[in-house]
Order: sequence, then structure tokens, then C-alpha cells
Amino acid sequence: MCTVTYIPQPDGQFILTSNRDENAARSPQHLTWSDETGVGMIFPRDTAAGGTWIAASEDNRVVCLLNGAFEKHKHQPPYRRSRGLMVLDFFTFPSAGSFFEKYDFEGMEPFTFVIVDDGQPYELRWDEKQTHIRRLDPGGKYLWSSATLYPGEAGEMRQDWFRDWLDGREDFSLEAIQKFHRTGGEGDTWNGFIMNRHDRVQTVSITNVVKKAEGIEMIYQDLLRNNVKFENLKLKAGSEI
Repeated sequence: MCTVTYIPQPDGQFILTSNRDENAARSPQHLTWSDETGVGMIFPRDTAAGGTWIAASEDNRVVCLLNGAFEKHKHQPPYRRSRGLMVLDFFTFPSAGSFFEKYDFEGMEPFTFVIVDDGQPYELRWDEKQTHIRRLDPGGKYLWSSATLYPGEAGEMRQDWFRDWLDGREDFSLEAIQKFHRTGGEGDTWNGFIMNRHDRVQTVSITNVVKKAEGIEMIYQDLLRNNVKFENLKLKAGSEI
């Protein structure tokens, strides 16, 4: 939810990784398989609101949520709908373009969506007034940080860590990405990739979405309980890239 990277892999594949910074009480223990939106999906289900911050579907789409848009905003509930439920809403639309055009964002708390729709990545930000949509380079490497937890200089510092990690690097394997998500900003318990702010908000999990030619693997590392869950999702015919 709060630190996300997109790293392309050979043959048009990719790895999307999310570190979730949240109250420990809201951290799920398992991955969920569901077809409640009409398409098969895998995701970790939030124990409070019932939504999720990251999900992948059998029609070759992935969505990841970060709180906030461009800057830290004032929390002013009630909001129309949970942002985590909006992640699931995305999969009721046939495409990212349809979601951008037809979803009612009014009354939603500011957010950032990282979307990979049939191989094409997008960034969608909602600032309570309008949407800001950016079509990304599938061969590019990107990092996002939650604007609510890492505003201004903190977000720029994290981008510097990312640039330093990329500099001269040839190894972008799953293992290298997982290590980066565990060690980025190591020693900085307030802004590091593994953070803990007086046990009120902490990094509770790391989730990898690994797109392969034959399907999607989700790896959920529960940092609170020190265990790992795996789920594989076979893509529907015609969805493979």
C-alpha cells in the first residue's frame, strides 16, 4: 500500500511489489481467491473493510493501491466508499480505459492506483477534484511512495534510494527485488521501506505479483507472523502475453 515498485522482466513480463504500511490489526494472514466481481482474482483481503490494496485477475490485470495522490491531505470522513473496495470494483470493468471513463470518483478519499492492464502499465491519481492518468512505459522501472506517509522530502529521499539501487545494476531478479524491499533505507525506522512509527503504523507485509508467460504468481510475505503464502492464477485463454 505504501511502497510500490514496477520492474520489467524479460519477454514482456514484470514484477510488481508492494510493502504495506498499516496498523497491525488490519493485516490478513492469508491470500484469498474470489470470483465475486465476475472474474477470478487473488488478493490479500483487508480484515477491516473487506477490500484489498493489491489484486490480480485471470484476465491479465493487476491493481495496486497507495493512499494519497500528490501530497498529504486532511482526512475528512465520511467517504463514499472504501478505497480497498474500489480496487475490487476495478475488475468489474472490461478495461482500464473503461474504468477511467465511467467510474464515479466523487466522494472518494485521495489515492494512487498502479495498474497493469493486459501488459500496459498506468498510474491513476485522484486528488478529490480530478483524475490524473499517466500511461507508463512497460519497459520502464518505477517506484511510488504513499503521499500520506512520505510527503515532500521523504518521498524524494526514497526516490534517491531507488535511483542508487538502479545505478549500474544488471540483476533485477525476484530475489534482488525482494531484498531491496527489505533493505531500502535500512536503519531509518521512520521512512525506510521496513518502517515502524511507534507501533501505530508499521510495515506489515510485502506482496510480489510475478507475471509469467503462463500466469500470475502472488507471493505474500506476512512480516508480523514470519510466514509466506503463495497462490498461482492461470490466465484465461487469450489473456497471455
